[in-house]
Amino acid sequence: MNLFGLTTIVRIAVSGILLCIGIFAGFDDMVSLMIFAASYVIVGYPVFLNFLRAIYNRQPFDENFLMTIASIGAFAIGEAPEGIAILLFYQIGELFEDYAVDRSRRSISSLTDLLPESINLLKDGEIVVSEPGEVCVGDLIVVRPGERIPLDGTVVEGSSMVDTSSITGESVPRRASVGDAVLSGCISSNGVLTVRVTSLYADSTASRIIRMIEDAYEAKSRSEKFVTKFARYYTPAVVLSAILLAVVPPLLLGASFDVWLYRALTFLVISCPCALVISIPLAFFGGIGGASRAGILIKGGNYLEALARVDTVVFDKTGTLTEGTFDVEKIIPEGIDNSELLKIAAYAEFHSNHPIAVSIRKAYGKNIDGSVIERAEEIAGHGVSAEVSGQIVLVGNEFLMSKNGIAFKKQNGFGTSVYVSAGGEYKGCLVISDRIRRDSAYAVSMLKRSGIKDVAMLTGDVKNVGEHVAESLGIDTVYAELLPSDKIGIVERLLSEGRSVAFVGDGINDAPSLARSDVGIAMGAMGSDAAIEAADIVIMDDMPSKVPLAIKVAKKTRSIAIENIIFALGVKALFLVLGAFGHITLVEAIFADVGVAVIAILNSIRTLNMSKSASNVITAET
Repeated sequence: MNLFGLTTIVRIAVSGILLCIGIFAGFDDMVSLMIFAASYVIVGYPVFLNFLRAIYNRQPFDENFLMTIASIGAFAIGEAPEGIAILLFYQIGELFEDYAVDRSRRSISSLTDLLPESINLLKDGEIVVSEPGEVCVGDLIVVRPGERIPLDGTVVEGSSMVDTSSITGESVPRRASVGDAVLSGCISSNGVLTVRVTSLYADSTASRIIRMIEDAYEAKSRSEKFVTKFARYYTPAVVLSAILLAVVPPLLLGASFDVWLYRALTFLVISCPCALVISIPLAFFGGIGGASRAGILIKGGNYLEALARVDTVVFDKTGTLTEGTFDVEKIIPEGIDNSELLKIAAYAEFHSNHPIAVSIRKAYGKNIDGSVIERAEEIAGHGVSAEVSGQIVLVGNEFLMSKNGIAFKKQNGFGTSVYVSAGGEYKGCLVISDRIRRDSAYAVSMLKRSGIKDVAMLTGDVKNVGEHVAESLGIDTVYAELLPSDKIGIVERLLSEGRSVAFVGDGINDAPSLARSDVGIAMGAMGSDAAIEAADIVIMDDMPSKVPLAIKVAKKTRSIAIENIIFALGVKALFLVLGAFGHITLVEAIFADVGVAVIAILNSIRTLNMSKSASNVITAET
């Protein structure tokens, strides 16, 4: 517990002891009043200071105003112990609030440990300790066993088991060796790694995570906005009602002014909206924090609430439901041998970064002489056209062959067929397949179980390939043979049908769909920067099964927020009526107010733990 919490406990204890002395010690009225006044000041001065600050800021109508007026009024009508009890119970409630908020903040502030204070920079064969901001892309850094990887990079020497739990939420360490990409914030467990830096300190994964989490709390949900607006109008309304309650019955009915003033003060205490003002933002705060511990970064409470309303989830196939790692499974040459067909295709794809191009060059496995490639052009959604050693080479799909008048032999079967022509003649076909992620089927199953009406998949692959993947995963709807520009059109069509759509993707061409959908979810480990920036939610370990987990967190958070709203307003409405008619005392009123606030706060804290436990279930299931 922090120093502020300890100080509050001491003040409450001292004030409570003085209150008991004043009530039970049997002193005369003047001495008792002085003891009560000391007890009152000790426990109440922070409330008074906050009240004065609120007046200075021209926003006086808050819980501090209600507590100050009610407690002073209790003293004025000779009920000093009740005035002290009001502040004592209120401060106990504040203590519970501080504990809950501190616990939520600790789940977020622990992320700052991901940022390095210094970096082991390798220069001229020697290790130099440097500031993070001084390291450039391309520099070599050394990470020893037990140290956090300070910047994103690629391993150039050494191997180690890497603990990625702080970034992805995955508890099982992964092996990193030469050629593997590693993320900042992860821990090298048992080996020394030499890493070539691929991003600056400000752009590293750990820095971006912290920046996104900090920004998330600026984006309020509709429930949070409702509570803020409600409190703004509610507090002046109940103050006016309390004034009328204190004044009207004595004036019109000749009733006792002291009795109705006491009832008005009780009414004020009960009306304090702190249960709503505290617990609703705390629920969303906890939901975002809990999700981040499972490797799901939600950029604001508004996106968390929007996700809870989603009824349609649309997945991009390549790199999302599949690993985006292609392998050449079959080579079907026409008039040439396998190696020659691979060579022609690899040279044509030399300048392309598309995963299919990478897989072809990998299958070729030899050095490519780039000097013989005179021209290369990517044809979006169809393939490439290149001039190699004075000969036009086409590598791509059926459309590319047909458009250029190439007579080819169409291949049927599962996998992506890449047709190759050189000098206007058909040379053969490469059949390439993309590995499905191990948890994709589980993700689709969990989405349907969570109430999602339609799970759809978008792909540029031919229809039979798309349908095969969709059938193996249990996907409801598949849209195949799409160009990059077609994806956003489908998303817009689904939105026009009145659906609430979440789009899940990873590539640059997914960014428009991520931005256009109600909720955009990007794969953060291998996804493009454009996709991550456009998305509302980022999944750090690229596991599709985190999508239903995020939806579960969102629905549970919204459910808790609604529970708190109904519970707080219902109990307050009941006690306001009882207080107005004199059926409860001031002490009972503060018990009711603090009790409602504490129960609502404890209910909100549950959001911190649900995503972590569910994440462990996912790991076990997949």
